[in-house]
Amino acid sequence: MLFGKLLPTEGNFFVMFNQHADRIVEAAHAFSNLVANYGDTMLREKYNTDVDNAERGADRVTHECNVAIHKTFITPIDREQIHSLINTMDDVADLIQDTAETMALYDVRVMNEEITRLTDLSVKCCERLRDAVYMLEKISDHATAEAALKTCEEIDKLESDADRVMRSAMSKLFREEPDVREVLKLKAIYQLLETITDKCEDVANLIEGIVLENS
Repeated sequence: MLFGKLLPTEGNFFVMFNQHADRIVEAAHAFSNLVANYGDTMLREKYNTDVDNAERGADRVTHECNVAIHKTFITPIDREQIHSLINTMDDVADLIQDTAETMALYDVRVMNEEITRLTDLSVKCCERLRDAVYMLEKISDHATAEAALKTCEEIDKLESDADRVMRSAMSKLFREEPDVREVLKLKAIYQLLETITDKCEDVANLIEGIVLENS
């Protein structure tokens, strides 16, 4: 029994990465549905709950992964890479929940085109993040490694698109919105949505590093 505990083991880190990526996409889709159905208070409450549930699921996977790092003798990739990746992924899920909570706390009443566009870009970033994460287990295959790097480049492009949308949204907001309270509310929402894409780019950069060092 004791000998078995001392044997080198390899944790199911890729499985946990995939599970977490799934929770991120669930949260992103729930948030997108929240924005699309914001005028319906019952649906708004439902999708807020869905975002919360997905974020809690992501937290559980993050905790499991961080525990496994300390208990696993041999890891498939560098421990620091595992730690950085899972915790940066968790930041994405947290930001999605933070955005939904901020809308409720600030009593945002109506969604606009800018929020919709930033939400769409955030969802696409999260979906591409999941695609890249799913490839990690097979990056020893050259074609898979190349596909992962290409997916990371797509995330970078989506983040740049979100930057442009946010700058345009901010310009329009300060030029056209007379109510200072609305300016403050919407500015916070825009920034949070753009930060989701920023954090997805951070994950993509980590994945690029893992691919280049391990493929």
